[in-house]
Amino acid sequence: MSTGPKVCVVGSVNMDIVVRCQRLPKPGETLLGSSYKAFPGGKGANQAVAAARLGARVSFVGAVGDDAHGRELYKTLEGEAIDLSHLFVRSGRASGLAMITVAEGGENTIIVAPGANATLTADEVSLARSAIEGSDVLLMQLETPTSAVLAAAKIASDAGKPVILNAAPARAIPAELSRLLSVLIVNRTEAGILGGLDPSVEPSRLALRLAESGPTAVVLTLGSQGAVVAYRNRPKRVGSFTVQAVDSVGAGDAFAGALAFGWPAVHAAFKARSPDEFALLDLALAMASAAGALATTRAGAIPSLPHKAEVDALVAQHAGSLS
Repeated sequence: MSTGPKVCVVGSVNMDIVVRCQRLPKPGETLLGSSYKAFPGGKGANQAVAAARLGARVSFVGAVGDDAHGRELYKTLEGEAIDLSHLFVRSGRASGLAMITVAEGGENTIIVAPGANATLTADEVSLARSAIEGSDVLLMQLETPTSAVLAAAKIASDAGKPVILNAAPARAIPAELSRLLSVLIVNRTEAGILGGLDPSVEPSRLALRLAESGPTAVVLTLGSQGAVVAYRNRPKRVGSFTVQAVDSVGAGDAFAGALAFGWPAVHAAFKARSPDEFALLDLALAMASAAGALATTRAGAIPSLPHKAEVDALVAQHAGSLS
């Protein structure tokens, strides 16, 4: 049985329909794709599996339909030993669906139809109070209603648990929610939307701007260029790992799930004013970067998510070269 950190994920579960093509289509253009496949996914499910494969004990709060996709999604998460006591099955509702186009080189576009994910309520989140309060960290995204996200953040914060939000897909979030966050994870586009700045602004400036809204840490992911973290108002560049990319689907979720795995140690060191705090921060970020890179080397979302041995090996191989 795993003795890793307890991670509670409140989030989405989708079936991903992935179409591969030579390049991404322009507006109004129709292209012929080379192939398509269906993969279990959704940001919440991906991040939950990412954390579980690193050894975390994961509980999940969300909703699926009672359709064929929903049954497959439930079975997939169950197979990863994730606690599904609070994964609600909606009678007569379709499960979430994501249409993903992947170009040669790994660039992708995604459109999500939320389906059952959009029905998750604050009251249902309250039913999962014991799972949230009993966790070491709460991890969320924005593919479920803001009311549910805020309710979960309040429960975790009141219990003294760190709260991580991957603000994707990007939309304005209440100031109350921002103040409850320990970590905000965004890419350039999301950072621009949340911070009210042009996304081409220097990354450290974007991260520091978002940190003004309340999070202890803002992590701005930059794809193959690594990431920038503003931790306690100190910006720091995080390097990337060089791998042979197949597609980038699931890479951001691998990063978020791995960061959630490592964050309880950072949080504990911060609370204890331990001299190990920044070393643990660097390790958590290195593991997240490695997990994200490894996820690009295989197709799909959940099928691409790495296990701890792979992540540890990549981190060890590049020890000292990511700062």
